[in-house]
Amino acid sequence: MELVRKNIHMDRIKGQATTQITLEDDVNISDSKPDVSKLIYDRGSVALEEVKATEDHVTIKGKLKFAVMYLPEGDNTIPCCMEGSIPFEEQVYMEGVQGGDNVKAKWDLEDMTIGLINSRKLSVQALVSFKFLLEAMCDEETAVDLYHEEPVEYRKKPLEILQMTVKKRDIFRIKEELELPQNYPNIFQIIWQGINVDNVEFRAGEGKLSVQGDLHAFFLYEGEGEESPVRAFATTVPFSGMIECSGCEEGMIGDIEYSIGHVEVEIRPDFDGEQRIFGVEVVLDLDIDIYEETRLDILSGVYGVVKEVEAISRPAQFKGFLGRPAGKIKVSDRMKLQSSDTHMLQILHSDAQARIDNKEVVENGIHVKGVLNVQTLYLSSDSKIPYGFVKGVFPFSHVLEVPGINESSAYKVNAGIEQLSVAMIDSDELDVKAVVSFKGIAFDRKTEDIVTDVAVSELNMDKLNELPSIVIYVAKEGDSLWDIGKKYYVPISQIKETNEMATEDIKAGDKLLIVKGISK
Repeated sequence: MELVRKNIHMDRIKGQATTQITLEDDVNISDSKPDVSKLIYDRGSVALEEVKATEDHVTIKGKLKFAVMYLPEGDNTIPCCMEGSIPFEEQVYMEGVQGGDNVKAKWDLEDMTIGLINSRKLSVQALVSFKFLLEAMCDEETAVDLYHEEPVEYRKKPLEILQMTVKKRDIFRIKEELELPQNYPNIFQIIWQGINVDNVEFRAGEGKLSVQGDLHAFFLYEGEGEESPVRAFATTVPFSGMIECSGCEEGMIGDIEYSIGHVEVEIRPDFDGEQRIFGVEVVLDLDIDIYEETRLDILSGVYGVVKEVEAISRPAQFKGFLGRPAGKIKVSDRMKLQSSDTHMLQILHSDAQARIDNKEVVENGIHVKGVLNVQTLYLSSDSKIPYGFVKGVFPFSHVLEVPGINESSAYKVNAGIEQLSVAMIDSDELDVKAVVSFKGIAFDRKTEDIVTDVAVSELNMDKLNELPSIVIYVAKEGDSLWDIGKKYYVPISQIKETNEMATEDIKAGDKLLIVKGISK
């Protein structure tokens, strides 16, 4: 008697940890830059350079990268841009991690404040949260059948699981040439740039992974030969492409995370040789997990009719697919200028980031809470300080439907901006309307008893002789032909034949004739 086994290749969460770090530094203005009169706009990001695992600890090294737009002192009203970075190194306790383990690290810039100390020095403060995840690959051998020569009864149960088929890291390059409209002046130099991607979707195909999404670009640039040379240009273009992905097939389930790893912008000439094109290249760093949803009929029980046969089992963990929760919520509010000294003449640019602060499982769903951070750059009525900005923070709350989810389930939810509209109500107040979209993936962690071996021994004849040769058995609530056959060492097929049954269905009160097939 021999078990027929199938190997299941899976990933499991071996450990996880979170931490927050505060970064503070005073940064000098570069010698090549003019003195600062007023800060206008800023942005920040985190570049992780190393994630190293040691015994029960993870060490991260990286930089907080920031950029700030400011007005120089004097009569020059053309803004300048100052870029800088603050290095950091942090060690985090993470139980169970060992040297050489591959630990994933995700960051979230929760807050960044850049202030002006004096005309040559900036104060930078930031709060960054990190989440660490250690995943381990494992193989589970599961019995799916039984090879036997002597009579034996066995049964199976269905099991729907996810098998890991592809796990790798890759990159995807986005290359676009963004040409200015005819009524815009030629580009002399770029003052400020904002590049982002959104609505990114991945789809598994035969040996390939398709990618599509939207590239958002904003440029504040100095034009050629104009009395008011500073112009703002914003555009959104779709992008798409393919990534080679061996082992990937259509219909497989992808759990793919992306982040912007590198951005490069250069000014290029158009067909006529005029500097009217922004050449943009964005590199997305991809963390790719591809699963195949599989249904198995696994061995769940065995009993003998001519010998004692016992199934030896143990609990095993499997991963199941619950779904891809998605939803949208509208956020509507107003932003007002903090100072009454200047007024808005025109909105130049607005951007927003949706940050999830808390996620918790509720009945058949995930409750997501967070904030929408909106920042608007505008032309000011003050000719000496012609640019200004206003920030707003707006909370949101939404429940994503995930039937069957529970506290032990694993899930991820990302938030993005599907629509953003910022309009002037008057010279001091803005109307903000946005659609925040949510996309996620949820997995079920299921524990099933699997048969690992079968123990075979001679029948206990004393026990067998204690059983009657013929009995009328009255079925009780919860009884099955399997339970009855196992008790009397009788094959299920024999019970069905003796009682002229077409199926194995029985109910409480049914009377069954049981004829023992073996005697001393």
